[in-house]
Amino acid sequence: MHLNPYGEDAVNLAADLANRRPTSAEELADRCRAAGLVLAHSVTPEDLDRTHATLDAWEKVVDTTDEQERAELVNGMLAAAATHPRLTNHAGSGWHLHHRDDQQSLGAVLFALIPVGTALHLAGRGMHRLLRCAVTECPTIFADTSRTGRQRYCSPRCANRDAVRRHRANRTKNRDPKPTGRTR
Repeated sequence: MHLNPYGEDAVNLAADLANRRPTSAEELADRCRAAGLVLAHSVTPEDLDRTHATLDAWEKVVDTTDEQERAELVNGMLAAAATHPRLTNHAGSGWHLHHRDDQQSLGAVLFALIPVGTALHLAGRGMHRLLRCAVTECPTIFADTSRTGRQRYCSPRCANRDAVRRHRANRTKNRDPKPTGRTR
C-alpha cells in the first residue's frame, strides 16, 4: 500500500542537499524548486541556516549503522518537527497529504519533510537503505531505491572505480613473486 509519495523524493532531496550544501538562500530555493517543491514564501538566510542544521542532524541518521539508533535519531527529528498531517491542494496540483502546517518557510518545510521522507523510505524499503558510497574516498550519501536493496555505490562511476581497484589488487596478489631461475 503506497501511503505517501514523499518518501523517495524527500530522502533524495536530503541526500542532494547534504552532498552539495547550498551556499545561499537563492541556491536553496532553486534546488528545492528543481526537486518539485512549491515555495509559498521567499527564501531567507534563516531558511538556509535551518536547512543546514536539519542536514547536520540528518547526516547522523545516515552515518549510524545500528537500526535502533537510526530509528531513535529519526524519531527525535520527527518529534521536533511534529505537526498534524493535512490534506492540501496548493498550487492546484491535486489533493495530497502534507506532514506540516501550510504557509511555512522553506526551512520549516525541510525540517518536517526530510525526517518524514526518511522515515517513510526506511520503513518502506528497509532500515539499511540510507548510506554513504562504499568507495572510501567518496563521502556521497544516497538512498538505495534499487529493486534488490543491495546498492553500495553512489554511481556507476564509483562502482567501476572500485571494481578496477579490486581487480588490480587481486592481479597483484596472485602474481608469483618467486623468481623462476630463468634468465634471458
